[in-house]
Amino acid sequence: MIVEQSKQIIEEVGKAFIGKTDLVEKVLMTIYAGGHVLLEDCPGVGKTTLAMAFSKALGLQNKRIQFTPDTLPSDITGFTMYNRESNRFEYRDGAANCQLLLADEINRTSPKTQSALLEVMEEHTITVDGKTHALPTPFLCIATQNPLGSAGTQPLPESQLDRFMVCLSIGYPTLENQMKILNAQRYSNPLLDLHPVTDAGNIIEVQNYLASVRLADPVLKYAIRLCEATRVHPLVELGISPRGVAALVKMARANAVLRERNYVVPEDVQNVFLDVCAHRLVLRPQARVDGLTAREVLEEALTNVRPPRPEDR
Repeated sequence: MIVEQSKQIIEEVGKAFIGKTDLVEKVLMTIYAGGHVLLEDCPGVGKTTLAMAFSKALGLQNKRIQFTPDTLPSDITGFTMYNRESNRFEYRDGAANCQLLLADEINRTSPKTQSALLEVMEEHTITVDGKTHALPTPFLCIATQNPLGSAGTQPLPESQLDRFMVCLSIGYPTLENQMKILNAQRYSNPLLDLHPVTDAGNIIEVQNYLASVRLADPVLKYAIRLCEATRVHPLVELGISPRGVAALVKMARANAVLRERNYVVPEDVQNVFLDVCAHRLVLRPQARVDGLTAREVLEEALTNVRPPRPEDR
C-alpha cells in the first residue's frame, strides 16, 4: 500500500516537476520521516514548483509565505489583536498555522524573523503572548533558499539549519527535460492540473509505520559512527549533532520503506547520509583555505567507517 501510494505521489508531482525522480523520492522520504526540507539552488531551476507540486499532490492544508527583508516574526506566528466587540484580545493565525508551510527564499529575511520558525519546526507549536497554540498534524515545512552570495541573502543560523532534516539541490535539467518542461508550459501551468492522491490521515499512518521498521543494532551503530567521524575531524568545527543522528536514522527507515523493505540495511544509511548531514557541518577556516567541502568530509567518513557485514546484522 505504501509503495503504491508513493508511486502515485511521485507520478503526480512529476506532471509539474519534470525529471529528477530521485530528488522527488528524497523529498517524499523526508515527509514520511516527519522532517522538513530545505531546497537550495540558484533561481529558476524549479524549487518553488517542486514545493507547490507536493502541496497539491499530498492534499494537505497549505500556506505560502514569501520571505523579504521586511517580513516580521508575527507574519509567521500570528498575533493577538484587541476585539472591541468582545472586549478581549484574540489570536489571529500566521502563515505557520497549517499542515504544509511553503517558505519561499527563507534566507532573504532577517535573523529575527528566521528565529520565529525554531519553535514551529521543532515542537510544532506557536507561542504568542505567553499562550501556546498547537499546529495541525502533520506539520511539514518545505523551504527554498538561494545560494549565499546572491544579492540580499544572509546565512541561516546553525540552529535553524539543524532543524531541516535534509538539504537538497536540484541542479539544471537535461536538454530533453528542458524541452519537456517548455512543452508542458506551452498552453497552461501544469500545477493547475494536479490533484490530491492522498491525505493527511494516510501521511500520518506512514509516519507511524516507520517506527516499526526494524533497525538492527549493528546498523544503528554504523549510522552513529559515521556521525561521530565528523566530530573528530581536524577540519570540522561543529560535527553532526544528536538531532542529526536521529534524522539520519529516520531517513534510513523511510528509504527502506520506499525500497519495499521492513528492515534497514547499511545502503539505506549511505543513500541519505550526505543529504541529511552536509548542511549541518561547520568547517574550520583552514578547510575553506584548503578548498575542502562538507560533502567531501562526509564522503571521507563513508570511506573510512566500515559498514557491518551481512552476518553481523
